[in-house]
Amino acid sequence: MSPSSPRKKDYVKWQSYYAAVSGEPPRDTTLLALNKWHEKNPSKYGYSIDLACGEGRDTAEFLRRGWRVLAIDSSPDAIELLNSREDLPATGKLETLCAPMEDADWSKVDIVNASFCLPFCPRDQFAGLWNRIIDSLNPGGFFAGQIFGPDDDWAAPELSIHDRDGVDRLFEGFSFERCEEINRDGKDAYGEPKHWHIFHIVARKV
Repeated sequence: MSPSSPRKKDYVKWQSYYAAVSGEPPRDTTLLALNKWHEKNPSKYGYSIDLACGEGRDTAEFLRRGWRVLAIDSSPDAIELLNSREDLPATGKLETLCAPMEDADWSKVDIVNASFCLPFCPRDQFAGLWNRIIDSLNPGGFFAGQIFGPDDDWAAPELSIHDRDGVDRLFEGFSFERCEEINRDGKDAYGEPKHWHIFHIVARKV
């Protein structure tokens, strides 16, 4: 996940970003995917991947619900912050992997959580990562995350950006629980002005 605009080449300032979002709740897309999965599997606990997990706000929610989680991030600082969270539940089972998401491997899962990270996959490596995400999801499993559109202030040729038609192509073979397109001015994690063009997505593999 990026703490600032990739055009300024400063989205590697992980520590300042983690400080800016410290204490934030799990994301709405994560909660919706979990709720939808538990509606269909009320007596079970699943296995999830949290790509670019950051400081662990979403990972902690999976653990609170008794899930097994593999939390992946390319930053050692992120993994350290996740493991040192004071609110890290004793329930569930946490595994961590320090690796770029495009290089990581994982087994079959029930939810792939990719909060605000997929746009920062290098464009020439996105297809391989996306195929791994699709192939790893069990039937009935969920994707939860965000895709950036071409009008976003952070859109850049080297990143993985998709318009609405591109989003629909990515999710062929899925049923949308949520696909909300936002294209408006707002603020980034630091409170700085930013134009957002983003798709908030929760989709079930059919």
